[in-house]
Parts: sequence; structure tokens; C-alpha cells
Amino acid sequence: MSTVELHRPPSGPGLPQVPRRSETFRLRLRGAAARYGPVLLTYGVLKLAGFAVFMYLLDSAGDFRKKNPRFGGGEHPWDVLASWDGWWYQQIAAHGYDPALVPVPGAKGLITLEGNSAAFFPLYPALTRLVSECTGLGLYGAGMTVSVVASFVAALGIYTVTHRLGGHRAGLVAAGLWAVWPGSGTEWSGYSESLYTALAAWACHAVMSRRWLTAGLLTCAAGLCRPTAVALVAALAFAAVLSLRRREDGLRRPLAAVAIAPLGLFGYLGWVNHRMGDINGYSKLQDGAWAHKFDWGAHTLTVLTSLPVGHFDYLFAMPFEDVIGVCVVLAVPVLTVLLLRLRPPGVLVVYTVLSYLMVMTTQQIFGNVSRYLLPLFPLFIPLALAMRRLRLPSLATVLGTAALASGSYAGYVLFELGVP
Repeated sequence: MSTVELHRPPSGPGLPQVPRRSETFRLRLRGAAARYGPVLLTYGVLKLAGFAVFMYLLDSAGDFRKKNPRFGGGEHPWDVLASWDGWWYQQIAAHGYDPALVPVPGAKGLITLEGNSAAFFPLYPALTRLVSECTGLGLYGAGMTVSVVASFVAALGIYTVTHRLGGHRAGLVAAGLWAVWPGSGTEWSGYSESLYTALAAWACHAVMSRRWLTAGLLTCAAGLCRPTAVALVAALAFAAVLSLRRREDGLRRPLAAVAIAPLGLFGYLGWVNHRMGDINGYSKLQDGAWAHKFDWGAHTLTVLTSLPVGHFDYLFAMPFEDVIGVCVVLAVPVLTVLLLRLRPPGVLVVYTVLSYLMVMTTQQIFGNVSRYLLPLFPLFIPLALAMRRLRLPSLATVLGTAALASGSYAGYVLFELGVP
């Protein structure tokens, strides 16, 4: 008998067949496709419908052709997607950072500092540069690739979190809501919202699954994406404290996650402040160059009390965009109460509430709150659990109509009627 025959797995009529590795891989692949394929299809179809309407509106109006390519203009409709913040991200991908606080000569008003790329966090432009060098795509194509792929990863994360609380159908609806939510126009653009939401959703899922090191690493990466990751860091720390009190997962893993989680966020802020030679340099840049600053909610209150009476004399007033922003701001507390009634894991509640408060207590372009609040994916959960009861034709009609309308309220309004 040969050596090969000695090591061959036994088989026969009365013995179980041992699947080969390739067969096992194919079985797992089929299982993943059966489970996650509908999620990707649902999100992709809805998002593509809204994106097509957005591109049509841009082309038919043609206003972008009269604008500076840096500020919402370009030769083609799709050029608009990499303007505004997208322009800064491409500059970082191409040239890196040179943090500095440079005064505008003679400026005494709202804007006193020149804009600097250090205001934008590094993970998204770093991935853009990496994809560009690995694929040969230009920075525009690479950035769009990162955003689109991340948006699907985010959809899977939102589905997975919602599935744990409400089952498969609710998860599908939540992924669909991610495609049509106000502010979703930035999901397929040169912006970091999709990447940040993907990291936040999977970090929360890792906490819920008690995979602490994974949660810590994902939160650390989120901290390299957006400053609002401080809410995610706090949410993970809260969940870790609960775990320690209940003695569920020992001591080392939760504490290691808490130690790792803030490194990305505070590491980048520390580096920027060091390069600027100012311990508060990042905040000064945001305030002096973009008029973004913590104000205890004074600006938000001004908008909420001015817009209903038809007064638009507040800072950064943009009526159409601000109406959408007010609707979103007022909807969040309602959806948060509905979320609390489901008694979800604490990590979702803390992440949602703190993220909301961070946006509300900051002076900024108010109409952009629909974009700033886009990563609050736990708010989709109560809606998804309610909508899962709809029959398929009714559900398709609701989400399909919202998808088509999102081309306007989540895309055109944000990029052309406002300043994203």
C-alpha cells in the first residue's frame, strides 16, 4: 500500500464523506452569498436609483458648469462628487499634510485663518492613495472606489447589527434605509461618511459579539477617519465597563480594547497640534478657517427658532437645505426614544446619543447636519422593525419612492443648493 493511500481519508458506503477544502470553501461561499447577497442587492439597487436621479438633476440643471471645480463645479456632473471636502481629500492623497495656522492678512471677521488640509482626518485619503497606486486609477477614481466599496461594507454592518435585534427582514430594511437616508448623497462621493459608518457599524457589532480586540482596532481606525469618533470611543468604554461589572469576558480583553480605541483619534490630533506648535491647534483651525466650534448648541437653537418664523438672518442660512436639516434634527429624538424601547445594547445607545449631541452643540453650516448625522445607523433599527411587517410590494414601493426622491433631498440639495 502506498503512502498516499495510507493518508487518504476513509470513505465508503457506510462511512461519512470528508469534504475537501475546496468544497468546504465553496459551501461557505454559497452560504455567504445566500445570506448577504440580498443585502448587497437591496442597498445597491436603491442607491443606484437615487444616484441616477442625482446625476440627472445635475446634468439637466447645469448649474455646476458655472462653478469653480473646487466649489461644486466641473466639466461633467460626476466631477461635483469630488468637490468641496472631496477636493481637500484629493489634495491630501496627492501631497500629504503640512499643518499650519496661517492668518488671513487683515481679516477681522468670521474667517481669520487660511484653510489647511490638517482639518481633514487621514484614513480616507490614505486609502485613496493606496488604491490609486495599486490599481493605476487616478485619485478621483480611487477615492470613489473606496467610498462605494465602504458603503456596501457599511450596509452589511448595519444589516448584521439589526439582524441581531430584529431578524433578517429587518436587517434588509435597515440596509435599504441607509441608501435613502437624508445626507446619503455623500455615500457615493469623495467624502469619508461611508468609510466611517462602516467602521462604526462593525465596531458596534464586535462589541455586541464580545470580540473586544476587534472592536478596539475598528474604533481606532474610525478615529483616523472623523473627529466624531470620540462618541464611538466612549460607547466602547461604556460597554467595557458593563462587561467588567458583570465579569463576562475577564479583565484583559475589555481593558485592551479601551486602551486601543482612542489611539487613532488622539494620536492624529496630538500630531497635528505638535506640528502646529499649539496644544489647541486643530480646534483653532476648525474655528478660524471653517467657523466650526463648540458653542453649547447656541447656533442650533438660533436656527430652530428662526426658520419656523421665516427668518433667515442666521449664520450660513440656506433655506431649502436647512428645512431638511430641521426635519432630521427633530426626528432623531423621536427615533432615539423608539430605539430605547427596544432595550438595545448600551453601545448603540451611547454611540447614538453622544454623536447627536456633538453635532447639535457645534456651530457649523446647519444644513449639513443631514450629512453629519448620517452615521447614526442605530436610528434605522426601530424603523426597520416596524417596516418589516409590510408586504414585499408595499415595502418596495416605500423604499423605491424614497430612493428616487433621495436624488434630490439627499444629493442635489446637499451638493448644489448647499455647501456639503
